[in-house]
Amino acid sequence: MPHREDVLVDEHLRELAARLQGPARLKSDLLTEARHGLLDAVEAYRESGVPPTEAQRRAVVEFGSPAQLLPSWQAELATGALRGLSLRMLAIAGVGMVAGDLTWHGASWNDGPRPPAGYLLLSTSVDWIWAGALLLAVAGLLVVAASARSPRPALARAQRAVGVGLTGVLALSILAGCALFGWSVNLWDAALRWPPMIIGAVLVGGAYFSLTRAVRGWLLAVAR
Repeated sequence: MPHREDVLVDEHLRELAARLQGPARLKSDLLTEARHGLLDAVEAYRESGVPPTEAQRRAVVEFGSPAQLLPSWQAELATGALRGLSLRMLAIAGVGMVAGDLTWHGASWNDGPRPPAGYLLLSTSVDWIWAGALLLAVAGLLVVAASARSPRPALARAQRAVGVGLTGVLALSILAGCALFGWSVNLWDAALRWPPMIIGAVLVGGAYFSLTRAVRGWLLAVAR
């Protein structure tokens, strides 16, 4: 059982926690598993007659220093961050592709003059950007799954490439989406009073915020 005087163990884990960056749940699981392993080692040393402080010191040394542990642990956290980003992008891009056009159905301006060619091109580009995001998200999940089976350097590079791609496609999506919304409002004054348009704008804004947080988490994880 753990003892109150396990100070060295707690200090070691706090140092690891301070230097790790990644998904909170995965990070907590890693640290919890590490704590259980350390306390088991301390208990084994104590039962063999080693004094408490020396038992902790031996367990900590045997477990490994932060410099030894951080590379592999941080790589695992970066993989977890990419998995979360890919899943989030997969869900949002899929919904965006299916529901994007629904905001226009039944609008009074649909029967008016045809929008400018540039507007139609931008609208089509938004659809293609979401399609690209969907494909990248699937690629991210496949690379993560492959990395779990065989953590080769080539797969780590592939993870980084997919993460960069998802970051870029999110930036493009935000720029194109905001431009399309602004242009729509400029073309049709009634757009700001059309409920599906308003609801869609709120939902897309929330989706962009969620994806931006996921991208930020991945960037912080790979930067360590």
